[in-house]
Amino acid sequence: MPSLSRRHVLAGTAIALAGLPKIARAAEAPTRGGVLRISVDQGAAVIHPLLARVNPEYLITELLYSNLTRLKPDMTVEPDLALSWEADAGLLDWTFKLRPHVTFHDGSALSADDVVATFKAILDAKTASPARTNVGPIKEITAVDPLTVKFSLSSAFADLPVALAYTNARIVPAKTIAGDLGSLATKPNGTGPFKLASYEPDRKIIVERNPAYYDPARPHLDRVEVLVYPDRTAEASALISGDIDLMLSTTPGEYERLAKAAGVKALRTPSGQFLNVNMGCDQKPFNDVRVRQALALTIDREAMAGFVAGGYGTPGNDTPLSPAYHFYKDMPLKKPDIAKAKKLLADAGYASGLDLTLVASDKPETRTQLGVAIREMAAPAGFRINVQTMPHATYLDQVWKKGNFYVGFYNMQPTADAIFKLLYTSDAAWNETRWNNPRFDEVVNAARAETAEANRAALYDRAQTIMNEEVPSVIPVFFDILAARRAYVEGYVLHPRGSVYLLDRVSFGAGAPKRA
Repeated sequence: MPSLSRRHVLAGTAIALAGLPKIARAAEAPTRGGVLRISVDQGAAVIHPLLARVNPEYLITELLYSNLTRLKPDMTVEPDLALSWEADAGLLDWTFKLRPHVTFHDGSALSADDVVATFKAILDAKTASPARTNVGPIKEITAVDPLTVKFSLSSAFADLPVALAYTNARIVPAKTIAGDLGSLATKPNGTGPFKLASYEPDRKIIVERNPAYYDPARPHLDRVEVLVYPDRTAEASALISGDIDLMLSTTPGEYERLAKAAGVKALRTPSGQFLNVNMGCDQKPFNDVRVRQALALTIDREAMAGFVAGGYGTPGNDTPLSPAYHFYKDMPLKKPDIAKAKKLLADAGYASGLDLTLVASDKPETRTQLGVAIREMAAPAGFRINVQTMPHATYLDQVWKKGNFYVGFYNMQPTADAIFKLLYTSDAAWNETRWNNPRFDEVVNAARAETAEANRAALYDRAQTIMNEEVPSVIPVFFDILAARRAYVEGYVLHPRGSVYLLDRVSFGAGAPKRA
């Protein structure tokens, strides 16, 4: 990013299209209509837009709601409810202009008051929104006029427009927040391209086109049906047979089968999506950095990329930044060193080894695969690990953010700041490791306020070095994102973020099924 010494402005109108001949634009218009059936491997139990936690929930809330900005597949932002934005020279005051004539699904008009109320709710600790520490250092939000919002920040933050595209920063009505914010768990009311038609979270969720969506050309589809397929093989078979049209994600084994199937297009993109082993750094034995370092030195990371990612991924080096991220630091990959791992354990007081239980959710199934691989790799160093797999709903309720030793799964975030603030700073929304390292916090906070590219790179280099050395969690592998669609599904681009879908741009081409 170049230094921003003057006002930073981005206008959100479709300038490039404005110069095209009307005839050409009409000829390229996607076909309107059709019912898209999309499969997911788990239910969307939480459709509250400020509280969603997993990919199917992000999908549903994206269909029903809008953000101020949207994240494009190239990881830059485009306008959503905000038409344009600008910052002052110090990147402390940001002004966003809203689209006029936008309405919520209940017919009420969107205004700056709704945006202000939404972000105040997000920033309220009582709401417990994951977006709280991921929307930037917001000090105050004010409505300048009915269609203008001003964000005043406590420190300079160059990534604010990107941060506002966060999956839990959907705009909701001020009147709902004032009345019963919790009602959004079952009664959604957004400005998104689709409206909820029926909700059976563990079986089927149906949304229908919003005729009052701010872009009259979108969405192209009449309806989207989200179907839950807990069995991956059955899910892939349903796509091959044409019972479904789009798979949200798939496994390496099923990906290879889908790539060979007639009428199916297998999709793949590099990503920063990863599995990790979270360790409670505030509890024994993981409050001793030597134990964490020892575990990290038992892992064959290249083998892990082959075994767990099925060859569709890259080795990890105990930081959450993959080569797909800007500001990724290329450090020597850790190699297995059992002798050194044994010594570190002995120095920490565990010369006879350690007995541990590693918890893994059954969704995705690669969590258990990772756990088993770590169990085998770590055994020679004295780690005696029992891998316990449990249903995902139980894991979310009993283990996530509470456990001492468990396998996590995370999507790529739009920026380095976003992933650090989601998981690893002391004020992280999901501070699972309770690492709470002041040096790391200081570096990340300095980087988010820095506008000079070289200075930001140096700060993020330092942050990654600290993580690599202190190992708050073991991150041995990054996954390519794998999915598949029927050949007639047009306009769907696999997003490296892993939780952005843009289904309002999807349409049907030749050969699409006719569904009532």
